Amino acid sequence: MSENKKSVEESFNEIESIIAEMQKEDVTLDRSFELYNQGLTLIKECNEKLDSMEKQIKIIEEGNING
Repeated sequence: MSENKKSVEESFNEIESIIAEMQKEDVTLDRSFELYNQGLTLIKECNEKLDSMEKQIKIIEEGNING
């Protein structure tokens, strides 16, 4: 669960590291698959966090318009 405590920026940095490792010539197919799955998990978590932030911003904006 510590993955969920990462900031979006930390997750983006980790995704960039995963991409860099996948681009290496000596990476095995098994390792590439493992990295791919890790990347997808991080992307999903980032999307969930960003969706949550967007909803919070909309709530704040609606409060400012109605308030």
